[in-house]
Amino acid sequence: MMARALDLQAIRADFPILSRDVNGKPLVYLDNAASAQTPDAVLDCMSNQARTAYANVHRGLHTLANETTEAYEAARGKVRHFLNAEGDENIIFTKGGTEAMNLVASGITDMIEPGDEIVLSIMEHHSNIVPWHFLRERHGAVLKWVPVLEDGSLDMDALEKAVGPKTKLVTLTHMSNILGTKTDARRATEIAHAAGAYILIDGCQSGVHLDIDVQDIGCDFYVLTGHKIYGPSGIGALYGRMEALEALRPYQGGGEMIEIVEQDRVTYNSPPHKFEAGTPPILQAIGFGAAIDWLSAFDMDEVRTHETSLLKKATEELTAINGVRIHGTSEGKGPVLSFSLEGVHPHDIAQLLDRYGVAIRAGHHCAQPLMTHLGVSATARASFALYNTLDEVDAFIGALNKARGMLL
Repeated sequence: MMARALDLQAIRADFPILSRDVNGKPLVYLDNAASAQTPDAVLDCMSNQARTAYANVHRGLHTLANETTEAYEAARGKVRHFLNAEGDENIIFTKGGTEAMNLVASGITDMIEPGDEIVLSIMEHHSNIVPWHFLRERHGAVLKWVPVLEDGSLDMDALEKAVGPKTKLVTLTHMSNILGTKTDARRATEIAHAAGAYILIDGCQSGVHLDIDVQDIGCDFYVLTGHKIYGPSGIGALYGRMEALEALRPYQGGGEMIEIVEQDRVTYNSPPHKFEAGTPPILQAIGFGAAIDWLSAFDMDEVRTHETSLLKKATEELTAINGVRIHGTSEGKGPVLSFSLEGVHPHDIAQLLDRYGVAIRAGHHCAQPLMTHLGVSATARASFALYNTLDEVDAFIGALNKARGMLL
């Protein structure tokens, strides 16, 4: 099928919110690493499903239940295809990336003995840190941290040295939400498996920018979240190799995840249902599938070329501003641009840019260990999506220069 043309005017028409004003100025939305906007195709899909064919999924014997189950399971198939997973049964729907990582942390609890090691990088999001702290606090696991190099890329030599016979799990971001760094997930998987450890890859940032092939990577677990891939919030997915999924104990108990429940015993369903207790986020999952359809209509090489041009222009123009420090300069990084302005708190930058209609994020971005490593308490961050334009980069830089003039 022929890819949809990267016609920015037509694409932006899919997102009515992008045509609104903020504080009397045209909205320039550059907070996509937090949440991308959602196109009409996704909103209409969810709305239509709710209006015409909604009921609880699975085990229903009436038409609406069957139609809803069919749409829900079709969405699972779309995620499987998006990740090139082995089968639909390898895809577990979760409430988001955070729940997916907590699911794995809970699932491996029985495997953790005091002194066992979990290896992670200094640039992880809190959702890929705190669940492992639970295992440290409650089961005596040891967290081993891998640093980043000066340009923000992962220190692969340090990773190789950190992984050893006590390592139970290696858990790494595929793309940093602050530095934009891409991790060599395939090489990291080879290192983890050579030591007999599981590996989890956090794809919450990379899923919307890279072609993901979990079979080529070879990882045990891969995490996605819907709201960064132009889908709704409240939905994500965990991919797991079947052997790895079968080794996990259930995360939550309830309906759907069981085979038999008696007074003195319970047996569990097989994956993915073993990990989907209770009524799932049905409409969100269907919307997630619609978002994958929408994104998959484009040639991703063309999308990446466009996003890279936005990042390149913004980086060049930011670099020319006195007092700006850019965090993360690794080759081929994703379209995430974190920066500091000497003598100015990032919150002040973000608030002043909002006066000009420019939406960026400021704070620690749920990555406090990385903030400590960088020697800052917070950064400002602009992040780009395929609907952004070079004119919006100009608007961002122009607003930043005005803000700088007011603050210094």
